Amino acid sequence: MVNYFRNTTSSAPLAVFRLLFGLMLFGSIIRFWSKGWIAELYIQPHYFFPFYGFEFVKPLGSHTYELFAVCGLSALLVAIGLFYRAAIISLFLSFTYIELIDKSTYLNHYYFTSMVCLLLAFLPAHAYFSVDAYRRRSLAADQIPAWCLDSLKLLITILYVYAGLAKLNSDWLLNALPLRIWLPAHNDVPLIGFLFNYAWVPVAFSWFGCLYDLSIPFLLWYRPTRPWAYVAVVVFHGLTAFLFPIGMFPYIMIVTALIFFSPGFHLTIIRQVSHWLTIPATFLFTHRTYVYQPAAATAIRLFLGLFFVVQLLFPFRYLLYPGELFWTEQGYRFSWRVMLMEKAGYAQFTVTDNAGHRTIVNNTEFLTPLQEKMMATQPDMLLQYAHILRDYYAQHGFQQPAVYVDSYVALNGRLGRPLIDPKTNLAIQQDSFTHKEWITSFHDNIYGF
Repeated sequence: MVNYFRNTTSSAPLAVFRLLFGLMLFGSIIRFWSKGWIAELYIQPHYFFPFYGFEFVKPLGSHTYELFAVCGLSALLVAIGLFYRAAIISLFLSFTYIELIDKSTYLNHYYFTSMVCLLLAFLPAHAYFSVDAYRRRSLAADQIPAWCLDSLKLLITILYVYAGLAKLNSDWLLNALPLRIWLPAHNDVPLIGFLFNYAWVPVAFSWFGCLYDLSIPFLLWYRPTRPWAYVAVVVFHGLTAFLFPIGMFPYIMIVTALIFFSPGFHLTIIRQVSHWLTIPATFLFTHRTYVYQPAAATAIRLFLGLFFVVQLLFPFRYLLYPGELFWTEQGYRFSWRVMLMEKAGYAQFTVTDNAGHRTIVNNTEFLTPLQEKMMATQPDMLLQYAHILRDYYAQHGFQQPAVYVDSYVALNGRLGRPLIDPKTNLAIQQDSFTHKEWITSFHDNIYGF
């Protein structure tokens, strides 16, 4: 390990990663803004669903535009490497704040983006081919510690491998679910749509997706297979983006996979960009290695050790809970489980009190369509919504209101059944990391991870 931490490598791959990652996020913010999603998701809703433990993250109303502006500007500054340290910290904080405002909008690639930003805050991504390095020649370095680059590769590897392990279950591999539900809906796609009518196609896609996730980082790491592996990355994520509306995630993964390529490959990119921008070649060859102060290097390596221990163990926290993970979703988020299930649900809430008041709730008066859809299938969101209703009706004449729900959820094409015990008064239940005993039993088996 001592020898490993003395190894150095070219700064070019990290610089290219910083540039492309920053531009990708900047473009994502522009896209989000232009489509009107800021108002739709973060301003117009009357209520929000914060993550447990992060209730202090509050919606900002019309100031949300300012938050997105800070996030977009920070991403652009990171890309060009100007005021890098302040910019990457600002990007991490602003992006993560947006992510934590409402559980309804949770996506795995938001979490991945936050974790990449957190890592970049400790790496010298601005030491090469950046405005900071151009302005401060004492900062410029064309060599960095090898562990700086490997830490990003390791995070990408964990994402893929854990996504592959999550697919090692009977619904995915034996029943081709949920792809058996999703793919036939795309049979009108030009050229390849007719294939989705064949029963063997979802099975083939399921097995290929699992094998892809489990093998692709290692094929990218191994130089002889790297070009073919990258072709597979482009095809796989390109097809995923074409068939499923999962935002920028496929494009982010296509870009991040480039970090596995050799320094020579990234130097070629940098030389070409330098030619377009008429940057002198002497700026690219400093013959200097970026060196952390000993105390800082030790602290950062300790942090990275803790960071990766958490990344390796946190996805397995679901083992601490009884019941079927896909049904209870206790320990489901932040574990690189991507597109593993199709859940459709319906939830009708009834609010009563001892004075004889009783009302059946119209969810559309409180929630947006997206929020209602997400809430209906996720127990913790059902509980949060019950508390919203409890507090609302307590302010409108109900005395210590009780909240009950008739909830029916269908998982991966199974018949719908109650998700929550209809006799449970959710108004008095408390959210926590402990098992929610009022979630009903699944009464079926999904074998695997």
